[in-house]
Amino acid sequence: MRADVTHFKCTIEDRIATVALDRPERKNPLTFESYAELRDWFRDLAYADDVDAVVFASNGGNFSSGGDVHDIIGPLTKMSMKELLAFTRMTGDLVKAMVNCGKPIIAAIDGTCVGAGAIIAMASDLRIATPQAKCAFLFTRVGLAGCDMGACAILPRIIGQGRAGELLYTGRSMSAEEGAAWGFHNRIVPTEELDGAAREMATRIAAGPNFGHMMTKTMLAQEWSMSIEQAIEAEAQAQAICMQTGDFERAYNAFVAKEKPIFEGD
Repeated sequence: MRADVTHFKCTIEDRIATVALDRPERKNPLTFESYAELRDWFRDLAYADDVDAVVFASNGGNFSSGGDVHDIIGPLTKMSMKELLAFTRMTGDLVKAMVNCGKPIIAAIDGTCVGAGAIIAMASDLRIATPQAKCAFLFTRVGLAGCDMGACAILPRIIGQGRAGELLYTGRSMSAEEGAAWGFHNRIVPTEELDGAAREMATRIAAGPNFGHMMTKTMLAQEWSMSIEQAIEAEAQAQAICMQTGDFERAYNAFVAKEKPIFEGD
């Protein structure tokens, strides 16, 4: 997987990719270019064999301030409907790429996490935050609808319809404590422990049966639109496929030998 990106930070070490937006002096806003490059990077990730987990990190005390007011919001006010739809589809494609990349994504959230930044956190699989983290889906605050980049579909599934509605209608900030109580954040850690906690979780996931993790992520996404009967059948097929992997046999052999299994991802 390539780490030589232009419009965001990326490092790959021990099969864990760490990415972060890289404009800390402006609380890491997104631009047309960073949207597109992140979308393409996560699309490529689906075919990468050298990355098993991703940490989407904060930078300089903040996660992201969302779409850049000058680089994105201003130009959008002058675009035609066709150009606007191309943009909104492109931003939605970033979420689709994250959901379909096949690798667990951990958002490490510090400070400001608003607008499209909050969407990126929402589209991640797991979220660790600091007490200073404040998430806001503030689209109505700029005269738009709260239904942006899948927010009306995904956010209620994480925190519930009523709580999601409140955040999406009002655009107010969700505190770290609220996020933890509502199930948005998996864990709150001190600021100085954020990077280490996210890395520790990613390391634990990367050491697991990564084909099984890919199948888990796939089923979590696909079963939203299935009936219970369809979901049970889909999981039966998915699990039968996983039972053909080497990791399933390795786990059995380790159990018999009273050892800890070492998974190899195949």
